[in-house]
Amino acid sequence: MKLAFSTLGVPGLPLPDVLRLASVHGYHGVELRAHPEEPVHPGLGPGERADVAAEFKAAGIELVGLAGYARVAAPGDDGPVIEEVRRLVDLAHDLGTPFVRVFPGADPEQSRESADAIAARRLGTAAEYAADMGVRILLETHDSHSAAGDSIRVLGLVGHRHVGSLWDVMHTWLAGEQPSESYAALSPYLGYVQVKDIASAEDTTPLPLGAGVLPLAECVEVLSRHAWDGWLCWEYEKRWYEDVPPLPELLGAGREHLSRLLNESA
Repeated sequence: MKLAFSTLGVPGLPLPDVLRLASVHGYHGVELRAHPEEPVHPGLGPGERADVAAEFKAAGIELVGLAGYARVAAPGDDGPVIEEVRRLVDLAHDLGTPFVRVFPGADPEQSRESADAIAARRLGTAAEYAADMGVRILLETHDSHSAAGDSIRVLGLVGHRHVGSLWDVMHTWLAGEQPSESYAALSPYLGYVQVKDIASAEDTTPLPLGAGVLPLAECVEVLSRHAWDGWLCWEYEKRWYEDVPPLPELLGAGREHLSRLLNESA
């Protein structure tokens, strides 16, 4: 398994500084939060995109994926949602990264059947475009579809290899699943895994890896037992919790903790 971190933990930080952090602290890759308030987003022109790709190559760091904010199960017209996903796919193609993250984002008033059908229809349409671009769209275990069991209802309806899953271990745990259950459901679709840590189910303020209650050791053990060799990406939610310690001062210890879990599970 390879280690990465998300720029959600270093909001607004210029890309050269992000890549320097990855190199100094021993991370193999970076997940970019693809939002207009960040340096890299779908509004970049061709020259800027080429520059970003060149910076990653020069640094020897891989771009794991783009974390977008399209809500594929949300009520409303399909067109704007599909267009948002396509713009993310275009950016991923131009930057040379294989994955784009989307959210489910169903409304509480929607029925489960309606939300699943809407998400599957939009993802199925976007999948054909993503296939042409060589990009996979990953539905994160999040919000209305936090459990792996929720995600696979949608992914099973889509049935396209260019649509998969991003396993956020916090959300499946909050939904009551054990890591072995989540992996068993998601493994046919799994793109990569987001790890993090929190104090409790009631307090999701981000903590350093290993300082909270999330079953990270169990997650790594399950992945290792099945010889999974993808990305573990630390998503430290500094953007939403401004008062927590800065991520740069935690990166070294976080990498050491994940490396120790990997060694223990080998």
